[in-house]
Amino acid sequence: MNNTIAWGLFCFCLLFMACTNKEQNSSEPITDKYAIHTDGKTLTTAGLQKAIDDCARQGGGVVSLPAGKYLTGTLVLKRNVTLNLEKGATILGSKNIADYPDKGRRKALVFAERADNISITGEGEIDGNGSAFNKGNDAPNRPTLVLLLDCNKVHVNGVKLLNSGFWTFRFVRCDGVDISKVYVEGHANWNNDGFDIESRNVTITDCVVDTDDDAICFKSEDPDYVVENVTVKNCDLSSNCNFIKFGTASAGGFRNIRVSDCTLHKCSKSLLRFWEKRVPGVSDPITGIAGMALEVVDGGFMEDVVISDLTMEDVQTPLFIRLGRRKTSEKSYLKDVLIKNITASSASYVASSITGVPGLRVDNVEIRDIDFKLKGGGKVSDTMVEVPEVEDAYPENRMFGMMLPAYGVYIRHADNIRFINMKLSTVGDKEERHAIVAEDVNGLEITDSALQSPGSELSVIRLKDCKNVKVPE
Repeated sequence: MNNTIAWGLFCFCLLFMACTNKEQNSSEPITDKYAIHTDGKTLTTAGLQKAIDDCARQGGGVVSLPAGKYLTGTLVLKRNVTLNLEKGATILGSKNIADYPDKGRRKALVFAERADNISITGEGEIDGNGSAFNKGNDAPNRPTLVLLLDCNKVHVNGVKLLNSGFWTFRFVRCDGVDISKVYVEGHANWNNDGFDIESRNVTITDCVVDTDDDAICFKSEDPDYVVENVTVKNCDLSSNCNFIKFGTASAGGFRNIRVSDCTLHKCSKSLLRFWEKRVPGVSDPITGIAGMALEVVDGGFMEDVVISDLTMEDVQTPLFIRLGRRKTSEKSYLKDVLIKNITASSASYVASSITGVPGLRVDNVEIRDIDFKLKGGGKVSDTMVEVPEVEDAYPENRMFGMMLPAYGVYIRHADNIRFINMKLSTVGDKEERHAIVAEDVNGLEITDSALQSPGSELSVIRLKDCKNVKVPE
């Protein structure tokens, strides 16, 4: 390395660390310098924002908040700035909606747009005071906890994200997002998703998510943007809705997504859902809807998705795959999905399903090394009810009714579906439905599998209008 390059790098490092050095080594604490209140009662947005702005103007660095409670409205992160929350530090969201000016598509407590190389780190908390904005499901004018738009090189590590007024952590059209060892708890309001992913080149590892709404949710609202190259690994996921979900927003596309080595189980609480009063077979008030929900219903596409090595409990339906026509979708497709090494126990009678609609067919789904223990209680009469198409309905596990004709998997309007080394069994009450029902399927293979026979005269597998089938006799 020549002397000119070495000197340039040295100067850059000095510039980048300028804010850190001033804040950390100055005899004047950051809270005094910027008149930042730590009592959790006095609004201190202006002081916090000035500290961030000054840091950005000096080329970037770390704004580190010591222990205390910082009551604030929207904070805007800037390029090259790390917001570090030391142990005992809590950024506490204001309960006054006027303290959250509109930023991008939504209001937010922590917001960034076109801000590259930003970080949120530390052992502290960001608490949205979300119960102050409880106006009902899908209500507008509520603040997301963290919202990032069009940012590159994002790093989030160690912090706790709590009690959002809306979604917890959403990042849209970002490139290069690394999230690790983050704890998310969201039961303060409706629509408390955990991570809402609409970005590229994303890694989420070693996180704990305990949310009322979807825990991990891949969204695709922009028809010209593809959500791709995403890895979610080694996470502990709890949800009163869907644990791992693609959609419902699915106008663009999902490609090269990997989810693996995660544990799925009941939440710490359920304050809003009351599934035991709404879904037959559910007796525990704390359950999730679907372990894996893969949905393309708005004209987009999905391809090259691998979900592997999951264990799930306290879930109504282990798997829900839906290619639908909620919006104009003539060029839409869902294909090339691999799901393997999954164990699950269900908490309802609602079976797993893989379904397209006439003219839109799910293609090339392989499910292998699966052990599903499913709640028994279906009757022969449940197999005689025609399953509705509901082409434009909101996709959900129970969209076809509470009792499908199969206790295991129902398949319709699909091609090249393979089940390899799959175990289906029931627990609890006597189960009289088929294990698998396939209608209008071209290319169905079931091999090396153990499917519990119905406790009735019905066949294990029922086929209707299917061809190119390889199933046990």
